[in-house]
Amino acid sequence: MASVNTNVVDEETPLLSSPVESHKERQASPLPKLQIAIILLLQLCEPVTSQSIYPYINQLVSELDITGGDERKVGYYAGLIESLFFATEALTVLQWSRLSDFIGRKPVMLVGLIGSSLSMLCFGLSKSFWGLVISRCLCGLLNGNIGVMKSVMGELTDSSNRAEGFAMIPVVWAVGATLGPLLGGSLSNPHKRFPTVFTSQFWQDYPYFLPCLASSSFVFVTIAITAVFFKETVPKRKRVTSVCSETTLNKSVDADAPLPLRKILVWPVIISVANYVTLAFLEIMLCALLPLFLAMPVEIGGLGFSPPTIGYLWGGYGAATGIFNVLFFAKLLHRFGAKRVFFFGMTIFAPVFVLMPIMSFCARAWGVGQLVWSLVLFELFLMVMMDMSYGSIFMYVTSSAPNKRSLGATNGLSQMTVSVARAIGPAMSTSLFSYSVQHNVLGGYGVYFLMIILSLLALIVATFLPRNVWDHEDETQK
Repeated sequence: MASVNTNVVDEETPLLSSPVESHKERQASPLPKLQIAIILLLQLCEPVTSQSIYPYINQLVSELDITGGDERKVGYYAGLIESLFFATEALTVLQWSRLSDFIGRKPVMLVGLIGSSLSMLCFGLSKSFWGLVISRCLCGLLNGNIGVMKSVMGELTDSSNRAEGFAMIPVVWAVGATLGPLLGGSLSNPHKRFPTVFTSQFWQDYPYFLPCLASSSFVFVTIAITAVFFKETVPKRKRVTSVCSETTLNKSVDADAPLPLRKILVWPVIISVANYVTLAFLEIMLCALLPLFLAMPVEIGGLGFSPPTIGYLWGGYGAATGIFNVLFFAKLLHRFGAKRVFFFGMTIFAPVFVLMPIMSFCARAWGVGQLVWSLVLFELFLMVMMDMSYGSIFMYVTSSAPNKRSLGATNGLSQMTVSVARAIGPAMSTSLFSYSVQHNVLGGYGVYFLMIILSLLALIVATFLPRNVWDHEDETQK
């Protein structure tokens, strides 16, 4: 009887097939430190530019008099501005990522960096609501880097060191989430905070230009470093000559061409992306809702914190997330597996949303004292635990790609769907906050009730992931 070949490889075969020996028996390959450092620097740019607006965006909306003096409506407009970046990014991120499969990662990343830098300068110079809208849309349309960077990380690592490589992504995001809010909170209104230095009328006319200039300058430095030192990771496409038996004509074909989009939509990609979307959707709603909650007056359900205070809290949370991931993520992943780490992080969302109405009730009853501050710090601690989910799901998405030349398209597809979720999330959560307060839904706390339900539903989606990242060993463990 003829033997059957069990090692068939086709377009549905996951990218990262594990070898015969177990991962624990293999010695980890050394990471290409310089190239990974450049990618991490690129990764740092997005949270620095996107999250630097969080400490002052609500105050900026109030000062532009968009709401007619009604602070209860601030959430509607602040959420819209925060969502625009992701809404416009969703329109182009897949195209940028697929383009990088053909022309290379480096030119696409440079275009994204230039777009981010210019849009931040425009944001700081905007004096109207529509100026803010246009600048955020410009940033989203030109920025396809987030999917491309994860593709590069997948190309620079292998299954023996991928946990260590992807563990750095949440760390770098955390560093950016530290620097961004610190820049936004510390450098806004410089004519008031540093009156002896910023004496020009310009700083009074454009009180939020300085944090935008600082973040834009950081991106310009990154552009220079990337242009000089980054080495392209996409190899030149090889063409081979095949002979057609019927026509005896030579036919030139690509040996490793990217797959059509329809062939990328296999089960590993679909379920990995679905879980990435649920995580990103809940996290972006939280990131938009919490600064608004901290900024709004106590009498309408907030804590009444100032922009600098919010910036320091947000920055401290980012720093703690980075330290935690450096010290523990890879160890926890090797000890418990990718699915357990991801699932544990997802269980954190429900208690995080439960804590907000508790903090509001305590602030109204006894003022913003030690009890409220303790709850705020506990809230941020839980969010640090939650952020472990990102490193895990990034590994799932990367390992689900059908082949290496489709890695960009796979990450682009995931980032496109995530961008849609992130476009909806901020406007949804902050608008629901304002609606709950205006109409006294469940005592003004209706938004948190809905967030808790969504958090519990996300756990159902997480159960469909295999125990570890996609490979032939794990397929038997689903």
